[in-house]
Amino acid sequence: MIRSARRFISLTFLVTLLVAAAPGVSHAGAKTLARSVQNLLFFPFDLALSPFVAVKITVDKWRESDDTKAVKYGYAPFAPIWNFGVEAGASVIRGVAGILELLPGIVLLPFDGEMSAIYDLPETQPAWVDVGAEAPFRMKFGVDYLGAASD
Repeated sequence: MIRSARRFISLTFLVTLLVAAAPGVSHAGAKTLARSVQNLLFFPFDLALSPFVAVKITVDKWRESDDTKAVKYGYAPFAPIWNFGVEAGASVIRGVAGILELLPGIVLLPFDGEMSAIYDLPETQPAWVDVGAEAPFRMKFGVDYLGAASD
């Protein structure tokens, strides 16, 4: 009997502490959940396309560059390697952000509000596949994480 009373008091204290320490306004909703799910679904495609996106970035930057031929040809062999590392790493971060936004998106779904994107590059960067920009669920992968932001 005493043991269950202690558990009840401890649980009540813990819940009171969590409610008191919780932020006053929740900022998650359907948009957060949709962004999380699309990040989780499409980061593998970003990762798979990262070698192609890296080469495309290198070729585009090489053509746009006003550098001397020596600099251009010195840059060409190493840039795809660097760009691939950045693209692959950014796509993995997209997956991690999807995981981190999933729980707030689910738990706080009934509340009115939104959470700012943890990782907004997939939202603002150009991509090879970008379908449904105005729809609640956007299919976007092959993201150029090194390109200029579109928003």
